[in-house]
Amino acid sequence: MNALRNKVQLIGHVGNAPEIVTLESGMKLAKFSIATNESYKNAEGEKITDTQWHNIVAWGKTAELVENFVPKGKEIGIEGKLTNRSYEDKAGQKRYITEIVCNELLLLGK
Repeated sequence: MNALRNKVQLIGHVGNAPEIVTLESGMKLAKFSIATNESYKNAEGEKITDTQWHNIVAWGKTAELVENFVPKGKEIGIEGKLTNRSYEDKAGQKRYITEIVCNELLLLGK
């Protein structure tokens, strides 16, 4: 049952070219976002598409896969865990961000 506690699975399209960072240790970090779409009909029968954006972070070998095979617009499936963190921006304001730490990546589409 522990495997179900904090697990996220998404299929979507990459919204921007992934940002790749190589740390001093040599480990790679990839940051990017994906868009998921959900369609439904409203009360008037019109088709409405709701797009949600998700911030994704990948480390190590997964980040290397992202660097080599995941361009902007690529359809991918990811599995990971939801994380929350905070940081201070340049103006000294405390900011909060929710990200998905990706531990599995599936390349989809053409």
